[in-house]
Amino acid sequence: MATVIEERKDTWNTIALFLSITTALSAIAYFAILKLKPTSIYVGALMLSPALASFITLKIRKRTILSLPWRVKELKYIKLAYFTPILYVSIAYVLIWLFGFGDVININKVTSWSNELGIDSSNQILVIIVMVILLLTVGVVKNLGSTLGEEIGWRGFLIFELRKVMSFKALSIVSGLIWAVWHYPIINLMYGRGDHLLLHISAFTIMIVGVSVILAYYTFKSNSLWPAAIFHSIHNIYIQKICSPLTVTNDNSTFWIDEYGFMIPIVTTLFAIYFWKKAEKEGL
Repeated sequence: MATVIEERKDTWNTIALFLSITTALSAIAYFAILKLKPTSIYVGALMLSPALASFITLKIRKRTILSLPWRVKELKYIKLAYFTPILYVSIAYVLIWLFGFGDVININKVTSWSNELGIDSSNQILVIIVMVILLLTVGVVKNLGSTLGEEIGWRGFLIFELRKVMSFKALSIVSGLIWAVWHYPIINLMYGRGDHLLLHISAFTIMIVGVSVILAYYTFKSNSLWPAAIFHSIHNIYIQKICSPLTVTNDNSTFWIDEYGFMIPIVTTLFAIYFWKKAEKEGL
């Protein structure tokens, strides 16, 4: 009994150490983003902070970096992690377009893509198809370096530590809330001067907690951090580079589109409930 208590205490100390180091490293990156200039290189440093924190924590705890779940044993979960965000984001944006919270297609974005690709803008369908394919392949690979920095820390390290002291349901919510709060300074930078900061923070938090349930499921089922990294990259690219840019906004859009409106959080919550029940049934 005493051994179990000591092990739990040691785990909590490890979690606290990781979160403290993550906070310190993230604070440096946030200082650069907020006080110097919000450039992609500083944002990249921020996204790398959880991975660096996990490496430092492992070093302090005299554990090897190789103890992280690097290996990919089943490609099944890589495939599922690739297509799941495409599915829920597609559902969300189809609903957005159907309910009139935004219209499709943004001709200005298509024209911009045609100039970037060197394809005549009169062939809009071809421009869209080529750009979407490139973004969901080349774009995802390029973005993977940034998302991997987060997922090494959040899914590769943190949830495995939380699993030692929490149920699947609890760790999904706790890790999601930590991940959401970690983003708050960026959201404040984006929307702090507007009238709907609390709305955007609430929507984003709901979405992140829902996504965290799905990511925890894929991570534990595969015993690998790679499905989460790929999932995260697809999620970012498909929303930020494809669906949102192709949507023509209106007065109601701010409440519904993107990661900071409520349509994606609603859909991800429904997906999360499915994965939550699936995890319970499978004894995760």
